[in-house]
Amino acid sequence: MLNQHHQKVSWKKEGLAGLIGYFTTVYIVAVNSQILHSAGLPLESGMIATILASALGCLIMAIYANAPMVLIPGMGVNALFAYSIVEGTGLTFQEGLAVVFVASLIFLITAFTKLGDWLKHAIPDSLKHAITVGLGLFLTLIGLEKGGLVVRGEHSLITLGNPSSAIVITSILTLFIGIFLFTKNVPGNFLVTMIAGTIIAHFTGVLGERGDSLALSEQSWIFMPDFASVTEFGFWMAVFPLAIVLIFENMGLIHGQLDMLDQQSKFKRSYQASAFSALSTGFLGTSPTVSSAESAAVIASGGKSGRAALTMAVLFIGTIFLIPWISMVPSTAIAPILIIVGALMVQNIKEIPLDQLSEAMPAFLIIVMIPFTYSIADGMAFGFIAYPIVKFAIGKQRELTTPVVLIAMVFLIEFIMRSLGH
Repeated sequence: MLNQHHQKVSWKKEGLAGLIGYFTTVYIVAVNSQILHSAGLPLESGMIATILASALGCLIMAIYANAPMVLIPGMGVNALFAYSIVEGTGLTFQEGLAVVFVASLIFLITAFTKLGDWLKHAIPDSLKHAITVGLGLFLTLIGLEKGGLVVRGEHSLITLGNPSSAIVITSILTLFIGIFLFTKNVPGNFLVTMIAGTIIAHFTGVLGERGDSLALSEQSWIFMPDFASVTEFGFWMAVFPLAIVLIFENMGLIHGQLDMLDQQSKFKRSYQASAFSALSTGFLGTSPTVSSAESAAVIASGGKSGRAALTMAVLFIGTIFLIPWISMVPSTAIAPILIIVGALMVQNIKEIPLDQLSEAMPAFLIIVMIPFTYSIADGMAFGFIAYPIVKFAIGKQRELTTPVVLIAMVFLIEFIMRSLGH
């Protein structure tokens, strides 16, 4: 039994780690709600959804896994939801939430069965890392667009935005501040960047309007996913990439964080907690939560148990009262964060064996096709289809696993059906 003094010190340390975790991740409320807004959700509803999902995720992690991890809607996963699943396939927002629910259910099944391990070993690392790099480039492109740094060109697909416009100047200034703070490793650098960007936007005249004091009774708190298109092939082609990204992103992030803690024994329950949390997001109105990379900041600050996660859950709930101010944050303050997060995700390219063409070529296709097709699912499809083809071409078919071939075939069938449908 811990003595009272030790317990007091421990709570203090865990609480402080949780506070640092909250300040490094609260930027997600403004960023995620803007991305959900692209999928048709009102901005304030998106903020409430993000806050509730983050608070519940941290609470599940605290109680079920007793681990100091922060669960927030994942960057990259939210882009997949808004731009590929809802906008790209023409599903309604509620049908998109049904996709979230089913993909999270698959994630939950892998967390409680041997299926997770089987998939982990069956899908090549080069393709997993390529998806992360492709997501990074996609987030960067969205950030460049939101900041007005690139626009649709008259004679080209993309061209440079007007460098003299107030929006572009504000975005560039905020980006420089963000890069400076990030490279200096300033605690809560994204939050500070967002605040600085909002102040600059005030002086350059591109600031958003402050929201009215929030009428909480008028907001949607619980959403019902719409399963109307569950019998359609397109629905399952949306579920598929989301499930794959959820499974591998959480596997990698949690494994890395527990390595820092030296507590790999907590992997199973932390992974299961992430799956339960993701499942709840289908009813809260947001894209799934993942174990955030910022959990590293919590652990580095001395967080060792669920107490840090519990602290973050309480602080996220308190964020509801800040919504009128958060709604003032302009896209010029959000764009630099997307660009920096994109840069961090692209670092995974060093994990891909670029000297082995049979691994590098399919990975390359995923990396370039995700941003160029503006669809994470289509980008993944190109790489997964190419993988068996390249392996057969050089006589390395023995390296192929059944899941990879099956996934490639499903993507190929989807492309064929789509071409026949047009």
